Amino acid sequence: MTSTIDGSKIARRIRDRVAHRIAETFRTGQVPGLATILVGDDPASAVYVAAKRRAAREAGMGEFHRHLPGDASQDGVAAVIDELAHDPGVSGILLQLPLPAHLDAAALIDRIPVTKDVDGLTTASAGLLARDERGLRPCTPSGVIELLDAEGVALQGARVAVVGWGELVGRPLTQLLLRRGATVTVAHEHTTDLAAVTRPADIVVVATGVRGLIGPEHIKPGATVVDVGIHRTPTGLTGDVRAAELDGIAGRITPVPGGVGPMTIAMLMVNTLHAAEWGAEQATVPA
Repeated sequence: MTSTIDGSKIARRIRDRVAHRIAETFRTGQVPGLATILVGDDPASAVYVAAKRRAAREAGMGEFHRHLPGDASQDGVAAVIDELAHDPGVSGILLQLPLPAHLDAAALIDRIPVTKDVDGLTTASAGLLARDERGLRPCTPSGVIELLDAEGVALQGARVAVVGWGELVGRPLTQLLLRRGATVTVAHEHTTDLAAVTRPADIVVVATGVRGLIGPEHIKPGATVVDVGIHRTPTGLTGDVRAAELDGIAGRITPVPGGVGPMTIAMLMVNTLHAAEWGAEQATVPA
């Protein structure tokens, strides 16, 4: 029987630890502060930002929000980022993606100081990850690692297939897994025999944005399957994995919803706490 990995439960434990740490460490003085920037009125983005803001408040953080119109200019969004970057009350800055098509997302993200890059998406943060130096790691890949650790899934020596080579999940997750001693194989849109990559793996992580891509033909008995995808359908949310068809085949599987999604928000709270601590350390270093 396949067991379901309860990401919501694991995420709640992490968020509770963050709240406790804030209550204990920041009894006096300024608490960590999360700034969120939403450009336009995309309904899904609005829901995601609202969830992140609520999590920040529940953790005892300061909560800053900027909602800009969909026709905001590149310079206008940049000015907001610069304002928040210089605000000592803001520990972390999150620019909600995707942005309207007329904006250069990469250039705007790179305006966020590396010590406030709680999404871990700036070029500087990617460089720190590549060199295994201190930095803020992307939330979803970090959440996948934390989820596997919480389930007691061994990474050292494990064979892992990462399906999807995107900048938000696949690439940083591959580096995090390698740092933990896993043997990682990556599949992408040009992979000619996907099952040949995934079938030998002890752990399969799927982040492609292709609904129902992975089924029984891709998974060996007993493997752990982590589904990062999320798709809205007339019957509800579903992922990149045909989960029902893997019952009795996979050893463990993350549900959609309730798997990786809650972990992403939990790791955003962790990153904001770490950003506040990092910023406090820098503030005490003599010039």
